[in-house]
Amino acid sequence: MKRFFFDCGTRDALASTGILFLRVSFGLMMMIGHGIGKWQAFSQLSGNWPVPRIWPLSMMSGPVSLIATIGAEVFAAALLVLGLATRPAAFVFGFAMCVAAFQVNVNADFFSTGGPAKEMAVLYLIPCFVLIITGGGQWSADALFNTEDRRRRRR
Repeated sequence: MKRFFFDCGTRDALASTGILFLRVSFGLMMMIGHGIGKWQAFSQLSGNWPVPRIWPLSMMSGPVSLIATIGAEVFAAALLVLGLATRPAAFVFGFAMCVAAFQVNVNADFFSTGGPAKEMAVLYLIPCFVLIITGGGQWSADALFNTEDRRRRRR
């Protein structure tokens, strides 16, 4: 279980630097640009927040759906910035972007023409796929938990 949650993936320095830039930039963009604003406007947004139309998510109320969205956009994004439980956090974040693109904006155009569109959610989804595949890299908190690799190198 520890390996699933805290496997840092690659230890190549150059690749890890690129992954660090990816994690920090898109995690902070989501937190600052979307998540924290929703958190601050919770009382105004909770009354008419959309609920996905797929089971079991359709069983949530609007406020619970908003809490789940804030959880993905603030807390999962913060985990990505830190590189802590990177793959599970990227999965949660990516799931939220799939719901945003293909449930909430189901009738919207794919590319933005001034109104709601799937484009932004898909653009946030792509780095999630990359992080699920690569892990957090050498410059992540996950690397601190990966003691098996360190033991093997000392021998």
